[in-house]
Amino acid sequence: MSTNVIELNHVQKNFGRTQALKNVTFNVPTGEVVGFLGPNGAGKSTTIRILLGMLKRNGGEATVFGQDPWHNDLQIHPRIAYVPGDVYLWPNLTGGEIVDLLLRLNGQNHTAKTDELMKVFEFDPKKKARAYSKGNRQKVALIAALSQDAELYIFDEPTSGLDPLNELTFQQEVLKLKEAGKTVLLSSHILSEVEKMCDAIVIIREGEIIEQGNLDQMRHLSRLRVQVETDAAITGLDKQSGVYDLKFTNHDQTAATFAVDHDVLGQVMAALTPLGIKDFQSTPPTLEDLFLHYYSDKGATQHVAQ
Repeated sequence: MSTNVIELNHVQKNFGRTQALKNVTFNVPTGEVVGFLGPNGAGKSTTIRILLGMLKRNGGEATVFGQDPWHNDLQIHPRIAYVPGDVYLWPNLTGGEIVDLLLRLNGQNHTAKTDELMKVFEFDPKKKARAYSKGNRQKVALIAALSQDAELYIFDEPTSGLDPLNELTFQQEVLKLKEAGKTVLLSSHILSEVEKMCDAIVIIREGEIIEQGNLDQMRHLSRLRVQVETDAAITGLDKQSGVYDLKFTNHDQTAATFAVDHDVLGQVMAALTPLGIKDFQSTPPTLEDLFLHYYSDKGATQHVAQ
């Protein structure tokens, strides 16, 4: 039996002459939270709709729980909780009625967990849906999805429209799913959101997967940010291979900031040590650094170093 809940192998999708997906290949292992990163229009939602059986792929293979979602969607859907990026509701129903309806449509019931979620998301279930803001419409879908005891949770830009406190609430709920051993595919362009919750990330650009792996594996591809102070003036560091964006922060040139590639950090330390290091601070690259590394054009490396 496969250890992957989701498997995509060379999936392609065309809309007329536009190729939206080009050989998309990645897996979502059982019990992991995988972040699916890319800006709007990169192909995230198209990929998710193929996984849900809403779109038919033009090439490649896709399975969810080992089944083809296009042909076996009725068997797959009861095992999935899904939140789209744009939620449309029945305007004459209250939010609470819609939550209950969504639960019943997936064979689930309103429980104490549902009430708890309404409380933590500060959601008023008595208002008509027509009066809801985008954020409150998102809350309806999130509460319905998180109320379910599903095997796979798929979130497609789920926090769009939410305020920062509710974004934090969502993150805390996903971490609970992670602790419970649930499988989550989280599509997002909010880097801090993914960084806090995910075991691994998949980066998509213009319909192609350009990188994937866990955060530790991918952080070596970006640069450390360094702040240093020495007794003697810092000289020659601007000529050191692997050092970028060197800036002095005092007139004596004994204090500086710069970016450095991981594999030359030892050489840089060897060059600085004879100068008498008084203070040295290094900051590991963030997911945002990685994102800029993969999405910027030819000036990406310089951009990341700034």
